[in-house]
Amino acid sequence: MASNIAPIFIPSQGTQESVEVLNLVANLNLMPHIEGGYFVETDRARDKTPSPFAGGKSSTSELAPQRPGFDPAVRNSSTTIFYLLTPGGPQGGFHRNKARTVHTLHQGRGRYVIIHADEEGKEKRIETFTVGHNVAKGERLQWIVEGGKFKASYLLPDEEGGNSSKGLLISETVVPGFEYCDHDFLSERGLEELVGPTNAVGLKWLLSPLGKEN
Repeated sequence: MASNIAPIFIPSQGTQESVEVLNLVANLNLMPHIEGGYFVETDRARDKTPSPFAGGKSSTSELAPQRPGFDPAVRNSSTTIFYLLTPGGPQGGFHRNKARTVHTLHQGRGRYVIIHADEEGKEKRIETFTVGHNVAKGERLQWIVEGGKFKASYLLPDEEGGNSSKGLLISETVVPGFEYCDHDFLSERGLEELVGPTNAVGLKWLLSPLGKEN
């Protein structure tokens, strides 16, 4: 596991967002996301496809009830959101979707941590990478997370070695479209089972408080 997986921005009750961040939240009509940070759904494709997923409730079904008119037998072909991490909401806790998610960077920098829970092996592979505009140093402008993998993200300074950020703004397109019944948070016990107790110690801070033991 990479030794640089550590929080940079640690929010407190007194954390004040900058004017730039507050304006961005207001101008994009963003709202708090259950995963952490802010979001708004910008597109839900009208065409639908039979659901490729087995039925059943997820760990977040009770926390975020399904939208009105939801039919579990079908999915919209895709959905897209803006997603924003800020100094006051600097991380998104470990979660997975059954569907594939395409991410596109708009502004800022951040780090993603992916647990490949869908792969073979007793201890699952942990992948981490930086998203940002410095492609010469390996930062990513676009990245894809396949269904079944747990991901978490956290905010980095706008410039390497700096200490300030105007927020990490991305788009996420989920294929087939997002539904809360296809979404799960990772629990502490689940984390240890996936990556082993030693690796879990360094990743526990990225767990969502909404992750429940099964």
